[in-house]
Amino acid sequence: MGFFDNLFPGRGDPFGAGNGMSHSIDLTRRRPTVSLTKQGAASGNLRVNLSWRMRTPDLEYRSRASGDLLRHPMRLFRPAEVPSHTQGLAKVDLDLGCLYELTDGSKGVVQPLGDLLGEINEPPYVKLSGDDRLGSGSGETIHVNLDHRDEIKRLLFFVYIYDQTPAFDRTQATVTLFPSNGPQIEIALDEHAPQARSCAVFMVENVKGELVVRREVRFVYGFQSELDRLYGWGMQWGQGFKSRT
Repeated sequence: MGFFDNLFPGRGDPFGAGNGMSHSIDLTRRRPTVSLTKQGAASGNLRVNLSWRMRTPDLEYRSRASGDLLRHPMRLFRPAEVPSHTQGLAKVDLDLGCLYELTDGSKGVVQPLGDLLGEINEPPYVKLSGDDRLGSGSGETIHVNLDHRDEIKRLLFFVYIYDQTPAFDRTQATVTLFPSNGPQIEIALDEHAPQARSCAVFMVENVKGELVVRREVRFVYGFQSELDRLYGWGMQWGQGFKSRT
């Protein structure tokens, strides 16, 4: 049976989409780390999901607008009035990526740009399952095969805005980790950084055989090359593009 035969609900258990745990751990500035090893989750499939949606004020505006139409039905025939900060929100395209470094010294990136989707049963043991361009409920997901944890030195998960329009302050983005055991781990990208184009969200490091997740939530104004510089990956970067769908 292939690895991905077990990634989805109803197809098996060992690398399933979660363990049904209803509670979660929030990584914050005050509590920035958690050990996957200590909670018995340093093996199997680690699922990392990015999701985002409109921020609450935009939703409240639409709710108020709907109420106004009920009281004043003739407004239905007027041109729609939309707050300026919601202009183009539907075009915001957040991408999830992962910089990896293995214990043999090999380095690289898994991301939608350049169709660098990775591999799950061979190096780098990191696989992007898809590219969500609309902020749907499923979001974007990267799978990590922790059965090869001894070959993984560190993984830096990051989020960037593909269309280069700063908009982190207009979305409610959350990255959620679903380990093979124990509660899910949530990291909110909730710090005020309206001009940032990328964010280093969290690091997974192999520290003397212990897998530790550390919150970063470090916003930058550049892209992958700037994250590379900040975390010392030492790779060469060029311009990349997504394939058309």
